Amino acid sequence: MLVTAKDILLVAKANKFGVVAPNVCNESTIRAAIQVAEDIKAPIILDICDWQTQDMVLLGRIAEYMAVRSSMPIAVQLDHGSKFSDAILAIRSGFTSIMVDRSAMPFEQNVQEVSDLVRIAHSVGVSVESELGHVGMGDSYDEDRDAGLTNAAEAAEYVKQTNIDSLAVAIGTAHGLYKGTPRLDFDRLAELNSAVNVPLVLHGGSGSGDENLVKAIAGGITKINISSDLFVEGEAALKADKRTAYFAFDKICDGYKAKLKYYMELFGETGAALKF
Repeated sequence: MLVTAKDILLVAKANKFGVVAPNVCNESTIRAAIQVAEDIKAPIILDICDWQTQDMVLLGRIAEYMAVRSSMPIAVQLDHGSKFSDAILAIRSGFTSIMVDRSAMPFEQNVQEVSDLVRIAHSVGVSVESELGHVGMGDSYDEDRDAGLTNAAEAAEYVKQTNIDSLAVAIGTAHGLYKGTPRLDFDRLAELNSAVNVPLVLHGGSGSGDENLVKAIAGGITKINISSDLFVEGEAALKADKRTAYFAFDKICDGYKAKLKYYMELFGETGAALKF
């Protein structure tokens, strides 16, 4: 069942569970992610980055086709769309949601560019996520953890001016693998949850700690992006296999699926598709 991320996140917000948004990069990972969703009867948001595929149009159409055939609520979302052309291409390629990432820009420019794309996306029924503050990289965590944390008052104004459907916030997580210990600012999250009326999104879920992520969901986070942990687990499953390389893709997907299922169950998604 092909839906928008907004459709999924509004249900998650009302029922206080978290939704995993795994990065998918080919047909195999799309199939793996949807299989887990079907196994535990849960919604899922498939995140696709332009830099993870040589053909975003083809991958978007594959994801769209598989989502339509499934009975689970599935959204296909552009992740970290940094260019106007990428957002338009995603909309034309079957994506039901886009993330417009202008988080490194000044506030006014961020608002202007995101607002333009919100008007376009909403006119064709596509939902929009954007980011205020800036989630940095795990390999420089100790140096830049505090540099881009989201301000609650700015967030409220940002949502009002842009009319976005969900807001990615920076509360102390990082993309990729951490060099340092994750320190999430739950007081800041509480302020953001009180100030903003749209679903909140957490990027950099991998390695952030189960306890932290569950607490973040309780504090108002509805979507958590997971990528590195899935592929690390896939690599581990491949290395543990003693058969020929012929089975490599199967083993990678086995590890990917196991870790994805773990997070979806941890976040309270089991059976959540029945709420739609």
